[in-house]
Amino acid sequence: MEKREFKKLVKQAQTKKLTRKERAKAPGEYLKLPCGYTHYQKVEGTDPKKLPVVLVHGYSTPYFLYDHVFEGLVADGYTVIRYDLLGRGLSERVKSDYDPEAFADQLKQLTDKLVPGKKFIAIGCSMGGTVLACFAAKYPGRIQKLVLYAPAGMDSFKPPFYMKLAMLPVLGKRIFSAVIIKSSLGRAADELLHSSQEVKDDYVRKMAYTMQYKGYINGTYQSLKNVILATKQDTKYYKKMAKQKIPTLVIWGTEDRTMPIYQLDRMVKVLKHAEFVIFEGASHIFLYDEGERTVAHTLPFLNEE
Repeated sequence: MEKREFKKLVKQAQTKKLTRKERAKAPGEYLKLPCGYTHYQKVEGTDPKKLPVVLVHGYSTPYFLYDHVFEGLVADGYTVIRYDLLGRGLSERVKSDYDPEAFADQLKQLTDKLVPGKKFIAIGCSMGGTVLACFAAKYPGRIQKLVLYAPAGMDSFKPPFYMKLAMLPVLGKRIFSAVIIKSSLGRAADELLHSSQEVKDDYVRKMAYTMQYKGYINGTYQSLKNVILATKQDTKYYKKMAKQKIPTLVIWGTEDRTMPIYQLDRMVKVLKHAEFVIFEGASHIFLYDEGERTVAHTLPFLNEE
C-alpha cells in the first residue's frame, strides 16, 4: 500500500458517527439487544444434525477476521454465526467498561435470539478466547465444543512496553489515542506473513473502514485495560471453564507477535483436558492468513463424535 493511501486511512479514523443510515450501507444484519445494536451474519447450514457454530473475534479486527473459516464451516454444512463485539466493527459504541462480563452478556443475548435454548460450538480468536471463558463461567452448559485460536488471557502474559505506557495516569490514554490507529493498521499488515500484498492491502482497508466511526479508540482502550491486561481475572475465568471439561482445541502459531506462544505452557496447565496444535511459521491471525490450513485442522475436531 502506498504511503499516501495509508496516511489517508489513518486520518479518516473517528471522523463519523455510526448512525442507522451508516449501518444500512453495510452488509450483514443487526439485532437491537439490551446491550446495544449488534452487527452479525448468520448462514443456515445444510446439515440439521450439526450444532450451530458461533465465531467470536478478538481485540481489534471485527468479524471479517473469520472470512475463510466462516466459508469453510458453511461448506461443511454448519449453521454459522459471526458478529462484531461492542465498540468494534459496526456494532454500537456504548458506554461500557468493555470487559469480559460485558462481552459475555452480549454473546448471551445474541445466542438467546438466534439459537434460543440450543447448545452451540464456539470459536474464539485472541481476546475472543477470554470472552468465551467468561461466558462459559457465567453461563455453564451452553458451549458443547470450543476452539481457541491464539487465545488471550493467561496470567503469564508479559505486556510489551507500549501497553504499559498506555496505562500511565492521565498521559497514558492520550498516548494511546495518538498512536492506536496507525499502529493497529500497521501491525495487521505485518501479521499477514503468508498473504500477497493485495490481500494485505484489502485487510487494512477493511479495518480502516470500521475504525472511521467514533468510539473505536475508547472501546479498544477500555478492553486493553479491562481484558488484555487484566490477566489474573482472565485466568480465573479459564479455570472455572476448565472445570466443565468442555472438549477444547487450541491452535497457536510459532511466529505470533501479538499473543506470543510462550503462554501455551501456562494454558496447558489450566486447560489440562484440551488438545493443542502448533502451527509452525504461523502468525497471530493465521485464521485469515492461512485459512485453508486452519479449517483443515478445525473441522476434524468439530466433526469428531
